Amino acid sequence: MTERLADISARIEGIRELGAVVNAMKGIAAARAHVARGQVDAVDSYAATIAMAMSRVLGPDIAKTGPDQDAGNRMGLLVFCAEQGFAGAFSERVLDSINGASGTETLFLIGTRGLSIATARGMKPHWSAPLPSHTPGIPKLAGEITTAIYAAVAARRIDCLDVIFTGWQAGRPALVRQHLFPIDLANLPPASQDRPLMQLSPSTLIASLGQDYFNAQVCKAALHAFAAENEARMEAMSSAGTQIARELETFQATLRRVRQEAITAEIIELGTGAVTARDRR
Repeated sequence: MTERLADISARIEGIRELGAVVNAMKGIAAARAHVARGQVDAVDSYAATIAMAMSRVLGPDIAKTGPDQDAGNRMGLLVFCAEQGFAGAFSERVLDSINGASGTETLFLIGTRGLSIATARGMKPHWSAPLPSHTPGIPKLAGEITTAIYAAVAARRIDCLDVIFTGWQAGRPALVRQHLFPIDLANLPPASQDRPLMQLSPSTLIASLGQDYFNAQVCKAALHAFAAENEARMEAMSSAGTQIARELETFQATLRRVRQEAITAEIIELGTGAVTARDRR
């Protein structure tokens, strides 16, 4: 009986330690998601500033710069999956959404955990990179993605690009697919009639600003994916915490019952011993 009490007590202690780890992971994920959500607004503001600058450079000609109708024969996909585990089916949902994609699509995949799952499914990305564990690393990643995408465009591997990432709506993950390249200049804000004084040709300036705008959109998608992964981890850790609380309650009830059984057995043993001793007299 003593050994059984010790085993149950050890199990309870182990469950409590696991619960502390789960709570810590949940807290870290919550903090990271909160920071990322706040930084999305800053990236939006930056992208809006670049869009306005491009609009001013184009001036009245902006209405004549719709997307190239001949583009799109070679589609590329930039896909953001999970970097780490303990996020439920986060990566699986993203990869499921592109299982039926055309084989001509060139895949640019972000996230180590997602890459592992994609490889197991027989998918071979053209280019991949890990998602940083902290948001200060997102701008560097966006720069690397931009370089890889423009290199693929220059090599005529792709003509256009869509991005797929996970957002978070009403407390649930939601897949988002957006067009990134070529940039539809017709969607820029209305331009003023007066163009700014420029030392560069409009085409050169638009090309440079366009790359910065593209980089900002990639950075925004990466931040959304980063926040969504951590929010998915929060949800997974909440479920795990609930299960741990149930198991802890069950083992504590078992411990109380075993202790009561031990006390009852000891009382019976003492009572039996007392009766035996009296009878011998």
